[in-house]
Amino acid sequence: MELNIHEWHKHDFYLPVSFESATALSAFDIACWDIVGKHFGAPIHQLVGGSFRNSVRVYANGWYDKCVTPEQFGERAKKFAAMGYTALKFDPFGTHYDSIDSKGLETAYARVKAVKDATASRVQLLIEHHGRFHPNAAIAIAKKLGEFDPLFMEEPVHPDNLEGLRKYREATDVRVALGERILTKEQAAFVLANNLTDYLQIDITNIGGVTIARKVAAMAEAYGVEMAFHNAFGPIQNAVTVQLDAALPNFLIQESFYDCFPAWKRQLVRDQSKVENGQTKVPTRLGIGVEVDEKVLQEHRAEGQEYFNPDEPVWVVKDTWKD
Repeated sequence: MELNIHEWHKHDFYLPVSFESATALSAFDIACWDIVGKHFGAPIHQLVGGSFRNSVRVYANGWYDKCVTPEQFGERAKKFAAMGYTALKFDPFGTHYDSIDSKGLETAYARVKAVKDATASRVQLLIEHHGRFHPNAAIAIAKKLGEFDPLFMEEPVHPDNLEGLRKYREATDVRVALGERILTKEQAAFVLANNLTDYLQIDITNIGGVTIARKVAAMAEAYGVEMAFHNAFGPIQNAVTVQLDAALPNFLIQESFYDCFPAWKRQLVRDQSKVENGQTKVPTRLGIGVEVDEKVLQEHRAEGQEYFNPDEPVWVVKDTWKD
């Protein structure tokens, strides 16, 4: 795998700055690890350090689709807490982008309070910003929502504004998580060395697959930073991410959309990654740990351009771009 990455880096001129190149390399690396695991008769986690844990604590994301009012957020949160989740992530900021006014702050506050009250404070809150704010707006949000003691504020400022992130860190005392848009281990090293985050959320399907992700996790461990991998794209990504979670000493918590996937995504891996009581068991099957149903894959092959909705960015949870 190391030689593969070396050769890819040599021939792909834009790899360090290209999302398309980085994700292609990541997919190739993950497939190689799956093959190697099957060849040697072991799940990936046994090949990268062995079992540090047999189950992985997860938080739910995607659970609040179509939620707009505080009451809707609260009712849905209560449902997922009853399913056993001990942490929920959500974006309470509606249509605000770059800046946020006093009304927007009050609306976000009401939504977060509704989730906290509906779950009787038994669920940790993770506040998703989607990297959409200028520093001053993000600082105002931190001051407004800080009383809820969120586990972390995710991507509080635009990800390309590193000086703005430094300003945010100096002006607030909330915990920060970020990393899904980091494409290289060198970018991760800069974030760590400059104390720009408390938790690192690199994405195995963006960073260079298992080979690079485990290196970044080791760097984070040296800085006392815990890992909470980004995991929003599907059941194959989920499977390989859990494999790496199993072997990390500096694991924090794992993002999971599993219970919010359309049924076919669960069927694609024969529903082998179930979440029970806020945990998912680490599979011991060879390679990535799940069996792929090729028939389901064929039935859902996509062609052409994905629909573009000018009224709602693709990165928000569906039907929540509303105030």
